[in-house]
Amino acid sequence: MANIKSQIKRNLQNERRRLRNKTVRSELKTRVKTAVQSAETGAENSEETLRMAIRRLDKAAAKGVIHRNQAANRKSRLMRKLNRVTAGSPSSA
Repeated sequence: MANIKSQIKRNLQNERRRLRNKTVRSELKTRVKTAVQSAETGAENSEETLRMAIRRLDKAAAKGVIHRNQAANRKSRLMRKLNRVTAGSPSSA
């Protein structure tokens, strides 16, 4: 444990940020998963869930929770997966 006053404060700040970032990362995973599931089932709100997933990825990148290139990679991977799912389903025609 640190015994310098400024380092004690930094440790507390880092812990608060770690917990905040953890919740944001967890939400990112949940949003992406629900977007994929709604596209697979052909739900009528699949566009909205996709929009929310992309929005959360952009917001996390802007806040510095994840790197902006990581957000771009995740969005690209999500779009490729959704395009494969919708192209493979006969009901989308």
